[in-house]
Amino acid sequence: MSERSQMLEAMQRAVREGDEDTARSLAAEALAASVPALVAIEQGFVRGIQQAGVLWAEGEYFLPELVTAAQAMKAAMAVLRPALEAEGTGPVRGRVVIGTIHGDIHDIGKTLVATLLAADGFAVHDLGVDVSVARFVEQAATDDADLVCSSALLTTTMVGQRELVEAVRGAGLRARVVVGGAPVTRSWAEQIGADGFADNAVEAVQLARTLVDRAA
Repeated sequence: MSERSQMLEAMQRAVREGDEDTARSLAAEALAASVPALVAIEQGFVRGIQQAGVLWAEGEYFLPELVTAAQAMKAAMAVLRPALEAEGTGPVRGRVVIGTIHGDIHDIGKTLVATLLAADGFAVHDLGVDVSVARFVEQAATDDADLVCSSALLTTTMVGQRELVEAVRGAGLRARVVVGGAPVTRSWAEQIGADGFADNAVEAVQLARTLVDRAA
């Protein structure tokens, strides 16, 4: 096995095991060894997060393991992103604006989805938490977003997702609206006219791919 292959396998393992320090170090080593950032991302770190997703789907991993894997991926991306931009490579799968709806400050699930989408090749603009409908619409218009994704972790804030769907439609934006969060159901998504619902982060990435490919 070549030195590069060993490095790529180590990247996969670091993400799969949620080892942020090792992922960060391996990203720096790859750049020092003149490994293209896109190669490190696609053949190393992304495969690691995909493996973690499979383990989660099979019941081998639970939410804490998936979160730590995503954090390791995020740490590696922080090192590689400047080099990736400098290389000018890597097609963008789609543009996503994501945030937790106004009145809600829960962050973990939304951040996990944002990280996995970025790892899958989406350009993600994470607005954070307690995001107003107007802010979602403004950023979606600015980015010409393909998707607007909102999370709600409280039943009292879910109504904001209905307002978001209406505002995106009213603004004439082409973006599809995806909703999620612990109390959110497929029935609720259909009721408010959302374009999609995801029950978890892995499903959110699959749904994002489907919606963007369908619109292409």
